[in-house]
Amino acid sequence: MSDSVKIGHYFPLKSSPLNNAKTVGAKSQQPSEFQDLLDSKVLKFSHHAEVRMKQRGIQLQADSLTKIVNAVDEAASKGAIDSLIVFKDIAMIVNVPSRTVVTAMDGKQMQSNVFTHIDSAVILS
Repeated sequence: MSDSVKIGHYFPLKSSPLNNAKTVGAKSQQPSEFQDLLDSKVLKFSHHAEVRMKQRGIQLQADSLTKIVNAVDEAASKGAIDSLIVFKDIAMIVNVPSRTVVTAMDGKQMQSNVFTHIDSAVILS
């Protein structure tokens, strides 16, 4: 699959059909188990991350996103909160509990850079 993935289209940011669906009764106040499961597998991108990716020409393919999602899952299993994920020539800071990419940079911005406010790093090949 060589088509690039548009951020916000493949991995929704704000709403999904499940969020917009109306349910009847007391259950409408509590999130469904299915929604919880869906949210636990979605990788979100903050507005700041989207802007940085656009400015820096970073485009992710579906297979790359799958590897990054797996890295977030692994970081979560180790109790990580804010993780640096390095994949090829892309680095991302991800808030693991919310599964949100906070910022992203390419190889040029990674050089001579100090990463702060992280508690873990995942290096992918």
